[in-house]
Amino acid sequence: MTLEILTPEKKLYSGEVYGIMLPGITGLFEVLDKHAPLVSALGKGTLKILKAKNDAERYSIQSGFVEVLNNKVTVLVEGAEAI
Repeated sequence: MTLEILTPEKKLYSGEVYGIMLPGITGLFEVLDKHAPLVSALGKGTLKILKAKNDAERYSIQSGFVEVLNNKVTVLVEGAEAI
């Protein structure tokens, strides 16, 4: 699936991923390949990109939103930095 992480200043990430773990406002949730359409608010926390089963990248994010549609995940956040 395709993932894009955007902040008001720049595009932080764009590429193909295995999955993504996100800090929802009521707890963590994971989006994998061919996930059902979804729009959700995100809270402050750690976003984990699963590039492959044993390869991950992490970002500390501020609040934002995620949209999952047609096997594409778009994450819009106030701010983020790699950790």
